[in-house]
Amino acid sequence: MIIEDLKNLYLAYMGSEAETVTELPSSGSNRRYFRLTGLKNIIGVYGTSIDENKAFLYMAKHFRQCGLPVPEVYYASKDNLYYYLQEDLGDTLLFGAIEKGRKTSVFSEEEKVLLRKTVRLLPSIQFAGADGFDFSMCYPQSEFNQRSIMWDLNYFKYCFLKATGLDFQEDRLEDDFQKMADVLMRSQSATFMYRDFQSRNVMIKDGEPYFIDFQGGRKGPFYYDVASFLWQAKARYPDSLRQELLKEYLVALRDYKPIDEKYFYSQLRHFVLFRTLQVLGAYGFRGYFEKKPHFIQSVPFAIENLRELLENGYTEYPYLCGVLKQLTEMKQFTDDLKKRQLTVRVMSFAYKKGIPEDTTGNGGGYVFDCRAVNNPGKYDRYKPFIGIDEPVIKFLEDDGEILTFLEHVYALVDASVQRYIERGFSNLQVCFGCTGGRHRSVYSAQHLAEHLNKKFGVHVELVHREQNIEQMFNATR
Repeated sequence: MIIEDLKNLYLAYMGSEAETVTELPSSGSNRRYFRLTGLKNIIGVYGTSIDENKAFLYMAKHFRQCGLPVPEVYYASKDNLYYYLQEDLGDTLLFGAIEKGRKTSVFSEEEKVLLRKTVRLLPSIQFAGADGFDFSMCYPQSEFNQRSIMWDLNYFKYCFLKATGLDFQEDRLEDDFQKMADVLMRSQSATFMYRDFQSRNVMIKDGEPYFIDFQGGRKGPFYYDVASFLWQAKARYPDSLRQELLKEYLVALRDYKPIDEKYFYSQLRHFVLFRTLQVLGAYGFRGYFEKKPHFIQSVPFAIENLRELLENGYTEYPYLCGVLKQLTEMKQFTDDLKKRQLTVRVMSFAYKKGIPEDTTGNGGGYVFDCRAVNNPGKYDRYKPFIGIDEPVIKFLEDDGEILTFLEHVYALVDASVQRYIERGFSNLQVCFGCTGGRHRSVYSAQHLAEHLNKKFGVHVELVHREQNIEQMFNATR
């Protein structure tokens, strides 16, 4: 029935019959999309909510008139508005165009260009798109307000938090929800809030971004869309890229209004937390209740975002943060984290006994040769000691060569550890060799292990092979 109705709509618009009709993969909504081919390729849409369809049709027309990159709507059914035909933008979602970067956390320049273009366009739909916009046409809400905030927070509470089985005091949680709503409402503005602005709702055609699926938009603060886009769970943007894109956004935003950067960043973090809770509610409903695998697969990434946010804390919501910390420490979420948690194995060794093998099967890592550093082993008074004993430490540090050596080591290894964490790698090995595996290599391995654990909070396994000494530094993050 749906295909026949779309064929009839195509015939009414084009004056000729569609040759083929192919259903496209579904999204998170209940709308269904079809590609109709013939004289012209067109996307046919069937949506069960007339009000939602009306919202999309109005917004698409308005944004096109504003010169914004959205699909053109060609034709809609006159009788019931369940069906409409729109421009075919192809098959490339931004989410797919940045797939390699998402999977490796190393984004190519081509991927970064697409992300920059997209984030620079965002203020145009928020501000220029709001010019002359009739917000009464929005569905299901005309604006972002206290009620919609509490709906989303309770969506998280009932569809995700309670589904985990975690105990909490509902009245105290609601108190903090109200505090969050008050903070978010400080940023109310007469701008268009896309609401679900993320890489799955941006298409790429001829190298340029186009906005889609904006029918849930409403009047609201521009912070929300920034949080939605840059903290999208499965996009996995490293923080360095996220900061770069934030700067791009701010440059474009200043075309529309002056910005106090300090206030912008302080307010944005509250929207990031709110958006994270909102999407967890959606993942809970779509995944746990509707059994859609895509949403279940996204949960660990959103939980990881939540862990990172809680590292700096939100003093405004003490009880909520306590509950969220318990949530991130639940076994079903920590088990997944452990699979992706980095362990750095640091070893000292004697070259005459061979370079240590990498038992993880990853092929090694770093091997640093300490033999160019002045050797305390040349002097009889240091021979009874090893590199963790005070006389050897004093000799090496007074001499100074090893300090310069380790500065360069830290620079190299720190960069790798940071990228390994961002990319979800689980193992890195760093070895230090010297003549006897007693002084220089032991000092270097000991200091690197302590440095990495303190700076990054990673799990470190320290092995002084020739001394038969092992030490464990547990992860602190």
